[in-house]
Amino acid sequence: MQAIILAGGKGTRLKPYTITIPKPLVPLNDKPILEILINQLKNQGFHKINLAVGHLAQLIEAYFGNGEKFNLTIEYSFEKKPLGTAGPLTLVSELEENFLVMNSDDLTDIDYKKLYDYHIENNGIITIATYSKKHSVDLGVLEFDQSNRLKNYIEKPQYVFNVSMGIYVFNKRAIDFIPKNEYYDFPELINRLLNKSEKVICYEHKGFWLDIGRPEDYEIAIEEFETLKFK
Repeated sequence: MQAIILAGGKGTRLKPYTITIPKPLVPLNDKPILEILINQLKNQGFHKINLAVGHLAQLIEAYFGNGEKFNLTIEYSFEKKPLGTAGPLTLVSELEENFLVMNSDDLTDIDYKKLYDYHIENNGIITIATYSKKHSVDLGVLEFDQSNRLKNYIEKPQYVFNVSMGIYVFNKRAIDFIPKNEYYDFPELINRLLNKSEKVICYEHKGFWLDIGRPEDYEIAIEEFETLKFK
């Protein structure tokens, strides 16, 4: 099985940690986030990893090399200009019929093999790993009618949304819908596929997931990793 990890971003939301090193090399304890992800993938049967790199690519390549020290194959695709979240996939050569795609800053206990198998069983063009995320509004929310008469007052409500985890399984046919050498993001791709009546599947994960995108998320990840690292 093949996995593509998107590791080309500048990590601007994670400053100051990413001022001198790329976000995939930011450590959790004594290992970079990206190394943790690669070990997870290897342990679940993924034999070939492609790192889609751009910003400070030389540091990432120097650390991971060809994957020999991880007992798998690591190859690289380089974007000369920012191509968004979906655009870099057009630079990857020798794609398998189906392959995993993921961000380089997800800390999760998802079973990637089960996700991959679910994708194959349901025969979609893309399968999106989803998570139920609570969002709190730290204000009083008012509901009123067209005559401005108050109907309800909700103090600091919590809402639950099904969100993308930034983890996908692709059938390589989906690459035909991504324009080459252009900035193109996943939401654009997914909406284009839906407009073309293509079958996009969702896979709900009910375990642990954290997007390490901001300094406060990184602090949480450091704490959580100690109790979850055995997974």
